[in-house]
Amino acid sequence: MNKKVVYTKNAPSPVGPYSQGIESNRFLFLSGQIPMDAATGNMEEQDVEKQTKKVMDNIRMLLESENLGFENIVKTTIFITDMNSFQKVNSIYASYFKSEFPARSTVEVAGLPKNALVEIEVVAAR
Repeated sequence: MNKKVVYTKNAPSPVGPYSQGIESNRFLFLSGQIPMDAATGNMEEQDVEKQTKKVMDNIRMLLESENLGFENIVKTTIFITDMNSFQKVNSIYASYFKSEFPARSTVEVAGLPKNALVEIEVVAAR
């Protein structure tokens, strides 16, 4: 099996036993990103719009480390702690795409690591 661990210091280090991402067979699987600052490890303030922007910026850093962009994303999963935040998250998320949107699921969850309000995982293709 062809498998490469993806890592960049420009995105937050994992907070558990997992990789930032794995590339295999021309697909890039990014672990869920929460709104942590890569340099400090601090969480973005408890505002779902600011947290969503930080998550998307972290995803951008990981994609760019592999010479990819948002246009390469084929599937995302969004985890939010309050479905009432859906429209706010959706608005920020949509602003990162210039053309076709990827397939997507959005799931409300009881909690996320470090009390984040939003987490997004991504699958991209070369």
